[in-house]
Amino acid sequence: MADAKRSRTTPRRRLLRRISSPTPTPRTTPAPNIPWWATLFTDAGRPIVAILVMIMCAPGEHHLGVLAGWDTRLAWGMASVLAAYAGIAAVVASRRPAGAPGKTSAVIGAWLALGAAMAAQPVSHLFVTGHWSATPHAPAWLVITVSCVPPLVLGHLLHLAATPAVTPSASVDAPADAPVVDRVAATVAPVPAVPPVPEQAPAPQLPAPEPEQAPAIVYRDLRCATIRPLYNGGTRPGTAAMRDALIAAGHGRVGDSTIRGQLRAEVEEHEPHLAAYPPALHAPRTG
Repeated sequence: MADAKRSRTTPRRRLLRRISSPTPTPRTTPAPNIPWWATLFTDAGRPIVAILVMIMCAPGEHHLGVLAGWDTRLAWGMASVLAAYAGIAAVVASRRPAGAPGKTSAVIGAWLALGAAMAAQPVSHLFVTGHWSATPHAPAWLVITVSCVPPLVLGHLLHLAATPAVTPSASVDAPADAPVVDRVAATVAPVPAVPPVPEQAPAPQLPAPEPEQAPAIVYRDLRCATIRPLYNGGTRPGTAAMRDALIAAGHGRVGDSTIRGQLRAEVEEHEPHLAAYPPALHAPRTG
């Protein structure tokens, strides 16, 4: 009888041992061993190639600047303009996250800078090798195109600098690839019975805690505090209403560009939902 009982309980014990045994950790694939000279060649080769490319492209861009009418010394700025434009636009396009303001503009600018740098070389070489002639003067289309490059580059770089880079907020939810931890239900010990307690007077109710108030907004320009109450009606105030409020508060007459681009922009920067308000209707002027 004892042998038969032992033979029946053995499979059950084996099953319990398998369930309670720790799960083996998966083996990770070791990283490939890259030779040191390959890493050094990659790290040191990129800046060297970048410098060589700028040196090789500079004469062609300088030549086009001279053909467009710039002085020989001043025309070297064309090479610096295109090199800086390509580098800045490429860095901004790479660092800004998808959907951020200025991302699309930076990508377009990077491609335009690359296209301008690429086009400068064959166009210059066509003139140098004699396929095209700049005698007695350079073609009008070449002069106009090359002359427009510096102001266009400056305008786009200022646009990228003025566009704020929005950093995506970290999500509160757990990531999708977070490891799932199996929780083992612990055995709860029975709670001993508590003898009945005689009725007591109800405990005094404490007052409900007051809701926490949002911290007061500190504006960089104190005139923004005069404009903020105009949003309380549920509409976005216009330039004339903000100007009247500033004059009534003793701030004097303020320019329209300062009101819209500085004061109202700072108010809506602290409270972005205000920018979605519908515009306020113009109040009729009384004689």
